[in-house]
Amino acid sequence: MSEAQQDRIEPLDEDFERVLCVVAHPDDIEYGTSAAVDRWTTAGTEVTYFLLTRGEAGIDTMHPRDAGPTREAEERAAGRVVGVEEVAFGTHRDGMIEYGLDLRRDIAREIRRRRPNVVVAGPYELMFVGGMLNQADHRAVGLATLDACADAGNRWIFPEILDDEGLEPWHVGLILVAGAARPTHFVDVTGHYDAAVASLEEHRAYNDVLPDDFPKPPQLLQLILGGGAERVRAQDESAGAGIEHALLVQAFRR
Repeated sequence: MSEAQQDRIEPLDEDFERVLCVVAHPDDIEYGTSAAVDRWTTAGTEVTYFLLTRGEAGIDTMHPRDAGPTREAEERAAGRVVGVEEVAFGTHRDGMIEYGLDLRRDIAREIRRRRPNVVVAGPYELMFVGGMLNQADHRAVGLATLDACADAGNRWIFPEILDDEGLEPWHVGLILVAGAARPTHFVDVTGHYDAAVASLEEHRAYNDVLPDDFPKPPQLLQLILGGGAERVRAQDESAGAGIEHALLVQAFRR
């Protein structure tokens, strides 16, 4: 197989019923993934969110005791825009998440509680696509999510989740990493761009303090989702015809 064939991005088989998105902070899902969420919920798929923090350290001009509740409320509103009603939060400190057993246990517990067919994680590489340094919380949560999918299916890892909480092991069949450096699949989110923009715009307190030169939600999501569609069309113009926006993901089947 040639390198070009190995790097080919294929359409994702979306035959699943339940999806759990796991990220570090409010607004992480809204940087593109929410377009796919809107596609899935519109089709009747159940999608839930699990955020490890409330993003309380994310606004320099707002004390964490105020920022946490504000950003939590904004995330719940952002979820509702794309059809998500179940949004859960962990108790890890924003900016101070450490990869380890506690983090894996918390994610494994949520997987057993929600019993998803698909888990969507964030990127865990050192660098974002485009060369920007990935933030520490993102790296820790992304990697822990991959490992927690295995933990959730093994009754002998974190047995207290079963013994004390009665949550039976659960096998996750597919993990998707949104924003991965080397995507393997795409979700055609044509028609869901506006919902994704509206979802990101719900993060008003956070968006209002971003630098003036930071792209606004419509421009930012056009870069991410429009750029994804361009990449799909570039590999096969006929197969990509009609695709205006696409979320690129790296898929791991288990």
